[in-house]
Amino acid sequence: MSTPITHRYDFALLFDVQDGNPNGDPDAGNLPRIDAETGKGLVTDVCLKRKVRNFVQLTHGGEDGYGIFVKEKAILNQAIDEAHEQESVKTKEKGDKTEAARKWMCGKYFDIRTFGAVMSTGKNAGQVRGPIQITFARSIEPVVTLEHSITRMAVATEAEAEKQGGDNRTMGRKFTVPYGLYLAHGFVSAHLANQTGFSQEDLELFWKALEQMFEHDRSAARGLMSTRNLFVFEHATALGNAPAYQLFDRIKVERATDGPARSYADYRVLVDEASLPEGVRLIHQV
Repeated sequence: MSTPITHRYDFALLFDVQDGNPNGDPDAGNLPRIDAETGKGLVTDVCLKRKVRNFVQLTHGGEDGYGIFVKEKAILNQAIDEAHEQESVKTKEKGDKTEAARKWMCGKYFDIRTFGAVMSTGKNAGQVRGPIQITFARSIEPVVTLEHSITRMAVATEAEAEKQGGDNRTMGRKFTVPYGLYLAHGFVSAHLANQTGFSQEDLELFWKALEQMFEHDRSAARGLMSTRNLFVFEHATALGNAPAYQLFDRIKVERATDGPARSYADYRVLVDEASLPEGVRLIHQV
């Protein structure tokens, strides 16, 4: 693998949803997630990382070093067992096997190098703290959750058809947010990247995934979702040259119209690039 990154990065991701459910809560009937006190919408970090994983699997599936550890229907212990079957692991002394297995897993799986993983559930491959951490996304303004009745002009069984006298209808519910603009923050640690082998090539793929992940994750339930802005602050050092909050405070999202927001055009995004802290530069904007 390539040389690990040597700079710290902080980033802000703006994305929106129109007439869709960006992240349903299975414990609440799949309703869109809401902060009960403020009414603002939420999208979990797990949801965003799932979309990154899916994008990498779609674009680099089968390539060495770009496997996905946490994927649909995966049996994680089987992947950990595979690590212990490698010659580079089997030949190690007992006390070194875990570290050798951890290193092999980081080299094989993009999401372990990026987000980390717990790999001590079977044959021990240790635990990895990933260099990239993402917060929950929170909507700029409170969102409204709408409930829609939907009808399918068919039933699943003959018994259901007999009950309805041949009417053959199935009723259901669908939940949507008319419009929501969400903001998430993220952090990239050069020190943790050095531990997992997360490289500049991995970082560029990650930025590309954030930009394009919604384009390859379409479904009727999610409506129209799009990445609107990605702001990346690069520090000149591994430790960083300014607190993340000082950089994020330079991004302002304001309303550009009155009334309920129903599109991205209803907002104005402003970024203060003047007099950035010494050693920090804004390198990436969508």
